[in-house]
Amino acid sequence: MSTDSSLRAKAQAHLGQHFTRHDVWQDEGLPVFVRSEGCHLYDERGRRFLDGLAGLFCVNMGHGRGDIVAAAAKQMETLPYSTNWGAAHPPAVEAASLIADLAPGDLSVTWFVNSGSEAVETAIKFARQYHKSQGATERTKIISRSMAYHGVTLGALSVTGLPKIRDPFLPLLPGIRHVPNTLGFTGDCGPADQLDVVRAIEQAIVEEGPETVAAVFAEPVQNGRGALVPPDGYWRELRRICDKYGVLLVADEVICSFGRLGEWFGSGYFGVVPDMITFAKGSTSGYAPLGGMIAREPLVRGLFESPKGGTFTHGATWGGHPVSTAVAVANITAMRDENVLGNVRTLGPELRAGLESLKDRYRVVKDVRGMGFFYAVELMADSETGRELTEEESTKVLREVLPSAFKRTGVILRPDDRGATMLMISPPLVADREVLGELLSGVDVMVADVQRSVLG
Repeated sequence: MSTDSSLRAKAQAHLGQHFTRHDVWQDEGLPVFVRSEGCHLYDERGRRFLDGLAGLFCVNMGHGRGDIVAAAAKQMETLPYSTNWGAAHPPAVEAASLIADLAPGDLSVTWFVNSGSEAVETAIKFARQYHKSQGATERTKIISRSMAYHGVTLGALSVTGLPKIRDPFLPLLPGIRHVPNTLGFTGDCGPADQLDVVRAIEQAIVEEGPETVAAVFAEPVQNGRGALVPPDGYWRELRRICDKYGVLLVADEVICSFGRLGEWFGSGYFGVVPDMITFAKGSTSGYAPLGGMIAREPLVRGLFESPKGGTFTHGATWGGHPVSTAVAVANITAMRDENVLGNVRTLGPELRAGLESLKDRYRVVKDVRGMGFFYAVELMADSETGRELTEEESTKVLREVLPSAFKRTGVILRPDDRGATMLMISPPLVADREVLGELLSGVDVMVADVQRSVLG
């Protein structure tokens, strides 16, 4: 077995790091985690860290679940691989059926893939092919929101509204239009149909030509720009507008599904049945790669029964992999049987209250946004004077102050620069009050460090 130093050296020589600057990749302190249990990770030196981001918004049931591991091992022994191309196998059937029971309305057919990006790619392709099968061949355009993250494959990246990750790959797919997100609008903001952020969506559809628009993509709570909870009635208006113009509504729930907001699906929380839901992360709690797109049954029937349909021309070798779908069944079943969503609904308000208290104690906290077990703490230079962080201050906070605080506190979170300087918080859904207390204590230290760095 490799020593700690040789593991790190090999990682720095051969293991490409996702979304990681070169200096971080090559830093002598590059973390090497070797085991995990519950809500904690352990590095090669045996030090324990609280996983305050649930891996990457995904380890909903926590680490080291023997039942989930056993389900994967049993499936490997029984049927390690079989395709879903013109055939089926029990774990994929069971997973798809379980998801259909939990999804809102008549969302009842799932195409499994391997990641959130692929799930969004699947929804883009389904939307285009569905409209084409109905004779609406010009419906290829997509409306999404500024600063929204929808993935990194070329189609998903086109729908993504984050310039920093789009620009290196331009030109992307044509016909993608980004409209304002809901930043600054949450709770009761008056009649939803009168809000600028709602009117902008309808205006974009009209300006593009409704006969050319295939779909609107939106997250129930938008991750990019910091856990944006929409205003009351927003999602009902999205549904009304899409119905009015014959546009498909896609809820990107790669983060928001499987309990992150205290519900199985975030769109269900907001009382809307979208035409498609994309999911990934929490479906397996990160124990195996799995994503998927759930479509409404009438749309599936419409595509397959059309003279121009017959087949959804899409697939992946690993889509609905037996081991991954067996893991999904074990994970979702445990989540249901142990009332994990109830834990989020009970403790989510307490987590929010603890984060909100930071605004009263620290001048560098501008805002706290989110719901369930999904939050963003937005930072500024001084709330008393209204001064924002300079670019230099922000860089120091994101690259020096917060990473140092993560190591010092043993609490791992995500520093975020997508439109503002933020701290993203997303603990495992099984976290109890003791774990949340540990998390909040760590965040308190981090914010104090930021304030000392900025204000002295």
